[in-house]
Amino acid sequence: MADRTLREIVVVPPVPALLPEHASLVDPVAELRAAVAAATAGLRAAGGLVGVLGSPAAAHVADHLLDGVPHAPYDAERPPADLAGLLVLGNGSATRTEKAPGHLDERAEAFDVALGAALAAGDGATLAAVDADLGRALWAEVDALRTLGGLLRDGGGAWQVEVTYDDAPYGVQYWVARLTR
Repeated sequence: MADRTLREIVVVPPVPALLPEHASLVDPVAELRAAVAAATAGLRAAGGLVGVLGSPAAAHVADHLLDGVPHAPYDAERPPADLAGLLVLGNGSATRTEKAPGHLDERAEAFDVALGAALAAGDGATLAAVDADLGRALWAEVDALRTLGGLLRDGGGAWQVEVTYDDAPYGVQYWVARLTR
């Protein structure tokens, strides 16, 4: 069942570098951090429950990003009524370069280009159909993005998508996007 009352969705990577305990004198992901802060500002200011869609490991990042904001795991089969928004934590491949966490995989760039295009277009059908096995092989966290795809595909109504960050620092593809309707 899709949540037809949902008006704002924010997609961010579940990257531990966003956590204060991983801070250093030189911020290796300053642009990413700024994009995440700007994209999540609306969720933090919305004044209601924010659903969180991501792996259990991503929950710590979500807790930090939504500190002081009521939030709970999002169940697409039983969405809570009147959510203020949805935070989706996922990323593309982690195999874009030799020094990437998963080392170089020649399939990574094409996978990320297709996934990024689907996200930028708000193409729920394509997101929902992302090859999860290939995603795992490329060290991509796509389960939440696949669930987002189903929500967009089945939720009705058009979404306006703004991608504010699209880069692969350290060989890992990250996007920050804000979807509104």
